[in-house]
Amino acid sequence: MGTGDDKEPMDVEAVVERLNVALPMQFRSAVAYTVAAGSITGFQFAPLGAQLWSFAEREIEDARRLVEKLVTLGGTPSTDVAEVRHHADPVKAIDWLVGVEREVVERLQDVIPATGQAGPSEALEHRLEHIIMRKQEQIDTLERARR
Repeated sequence: MGTGDDKEPMDVEAVVERLNVALPMQFRSAVAYTVAAGSITGFQFAPLGAQLWSFAEREIEDARRLVEKLVTLGGTPSTDVAEVRHHADPVKAIDWLVGVEREVVERLQDVIPATGQAGPSEALEHRLEHIIMRKQEQIDTLERARR
């Protein structure tokens, strides 16, 4: 049995850098879902408001987890928030949310190759995959809503 010494270590510098690319987009997700939850209108879309608010709460939780990981790794978390837009048209709002969520999913996925294979690395990879999976489920919900 191996001692674990032969496992690829985490590239901490790359992880911190890539997490800080994704973090402003993660913050945007929380704000964007909050704005959409409070402003989406119309009989077809108004019931979606509660679901969007639930998404916003999850986004904030995951943003906190990403900040904790950055600080644990010795990094300084970005406090920037990627651009948030309001769309009065619910279909345009949903289209925009789908687009920005796909973008942040890709940026979070970009972190995974740098996480390595040791225990703490696997834990971070699993956390990122969990966030990505949850975001994809949200995207799926939005895509069904706009049909």
